[in-house]
Amino acid sequence: MRIVVLTLITIFSSTLPGYSQTTCTSLGQNPQTAFPVCGTSVFHQSSVAICGDRPVASRCNNTTYTDKNPYWYKFTCFASGTLGFLISPMVASDDYDWQLFDITGKPASAVYSDVSTFVACNWSGDPGTTGASSAGSSLILCEGPGVPLFSSMPTLLVGHDYLLLISHFTNTQSGYDLSFGGGTAVITDPTPPHLASASILCDGSTIDVLLNKSMRCNSLALNGSDFILSHPTIQIIAAEGDNCTNSFDVTRVRLTLNASLPPGNYTVTIVNGTDGNTLKDLCDNTIPINEQVPLTVIPVIPTPMDSLTPPKCAPQKLELVFRKKIKCSSIAANGSDFAITGAYPVSISSATGICDANGFTTKILVYLTTPIYRNGTYAIHLQSSLTDGNTIIDECGRETPPGATLSFSVKDTVSADFNFNINRSCVLDTIHYIHNGQHGVNYWNWVFDTFRGSSIQNPTITYSTITDKQTTLIVSNGFCSDTLTKTITLQERVEAFISGPNFICPNESVQFIDSSKGLISGWLWDFGNGNIYSGATPPPQTYLSANAVIVVPVKLTVMDNLNCKDSALLQLTIANNCYIAVPSAFTPNGDGLNDYFYPLNAYKATNLRFAVYNRFGQQVFYSENWLNRWDGRYKRMPADMGTYVYTLQYTEPTTGKIIRSKGSVTLIR
Repeated sequence: MRIVVLTLITIFSSTLPGYSQTTCTSLGQNPQTAFPVCGTSVFHQSSVAICGDRPVASRCNNTTYTDKNPYWYKFTCFASGTLGFLISPMVASDDYDWQLFDITGKPASAVYSDVSTFVACNWSGDPGTTGASSAGSSLILCEGPGVPLFSSMPTLLVGHDYLLLISHFTNTQSGYDLSFGGGTAVITDPTPPHLASASILCDGSTIDVLLNKSMRCNSLALNGSDFILSHPTIQIIAAEGDNCTNSFDVTRVRLTLNASLPPGNYTVTIVNGTDGNTLKDLCDNTIPINEQVPLTVIPVIPTPMDSLTPPKCAPQKLELVFRKKIKCSSIAANGSDFAITGAYPVSISSATGICDANGFTTKILVYLTTPIYRNGTYAIHLQSSLTDGNTIIDECGRETPPGATLSFSVKDTVSADFNFNINRSCVLDTIHYIHNGQHGVNYWNWVFDTFRGSSIQNPTITYSTITDKQTTLIVSNGFCSDTLTKTITLQERVEAFISGPNFICPNESVQFIDSSKGLISGWLWDFGNGNIYSGATPPPQTYLSANAVIVVPVKLTVMDNLNCKDSALLQLTIANNCYIAVPSAFTPNGDGLNDYFYPLNAYKATNLRFAVYNRFGQQVFYSENWLNRWDGRYKRMPADMGTYVYTLQYTEPTTGKIIRSKGSVTLIR
């Protein structure tokens, strides 16, 4: 089974150091040299070299897949849609697999490690024609015999770059045909092929011709006969496609002349070369015969200090930009090729180029010992370094003379730090925000608690709720900006609360507690019994008995240092009698007198259980709340007159003793 074979490969790969098949070196057999695709062409691969076997990033779980005996194809999507294609083996018993990757913005090597590049695959263990079509049902088809050979068509996105891997699992060298079709995506560049521009190189004997798109390397005549130069005696003697030794396509052609061109204006014309054609794009469309591009040769001069990227706030590096490439080796690492003058002293710590593989750069970064914080106009000067004895040297070997200067301006750094004053009142708090506006600040963006804002320098905001207030300020002088957030705590307003019982028995001592909130500076208690107190912790209070239950208002008024006040009221119920008694008779006739049966005065009883039974032992009433009273009904019907038995159980609150009693009551109508 296929999964067994792949597992063995994984085991050997992990146990034998450096295990692999022969490294793939032929063009098209690694991602970096992939075949460029014309969507209308059929790619015929007559044989397949035995090489590769490097694991690729896959979404098939628990199985390692490799680019075994591979060929790679690259293309760009020019119109979004679905992609359909066929891989047709020349030998029907051969097993071909494939996987599609999206490498947009990533190096081609990402296919080996970055799972996010995965788009679709088919690693079926069965031989035969495979690919992506409308017959497929899934974008991910993994190992094993019996897995369908056709995956569903993936959707391509316009402007994205893709790599298609075709992996030959069968260790034979028989080939296949690859064709595209059936989908709606456009992978054929619709741009007609043309010459883009021409430029002369350093010594005037070499011309670079840029093309407007990728062209086939094999359509270029190496003797240069595809091009004609408009000079009576100087001729083109050779042509070379940029990177054609490592690729199938080219976007720049370098023409070699038999002599150096003198300064002047010329044209480069494309014609049919000795190979019978001009340059061809990937779909064999040719550049029109006799198409021309202008070529200007100017007297060779040293590369000037072209421009300076505008520095940002508090710069600690300056970026110099050049039209021609500068030799990185000519840049003094300690920055002594440059000096800075201006409103305040500035010293340089180092300099370096952003160098390519050939040691050239078009940008030089000059690093400063400390950032420039202060407003002013400055200039960077080119000078001969005492370290290497020169200024800077361009790709043509010409040194830029000392004395070149570029000016730049810097503004002060700014601070978003702010102050505030709080004006308190009993209802609203007002905050006056203050920013000093120093260092040329001309922009303020205030955000108060995320939902209110202001653009003035010193705003005033009123708050009605007392919570922590978060304020953010962004300031700018058009060059530098700063942001600061502060949390402002407002003084809590006073709120009066009384903790204490809602019910007491006659002559019972009661303690009231101040539970108020805020910064309280004064208290006034009125206990409703004739006593007044002005402290935070009042003494215990007693209330005389009365002939009936009475309600006494207990009032607390609190105030803060602004004389803001708040009051709370507790309604204290005072019973006339806390002795629990059960009547011996009641008359539930609706006359408002003795209509209910319940234990009287059970104000403080806890865990109370009260039940009434008829003469048959049936429970006709039950309650755990002494205020729930029996109205003389049983099953919603008036109960019979006669004698009933009750049971009462409760806990005495002062002693914790459980009291149980039993008696009888007469229901009279």
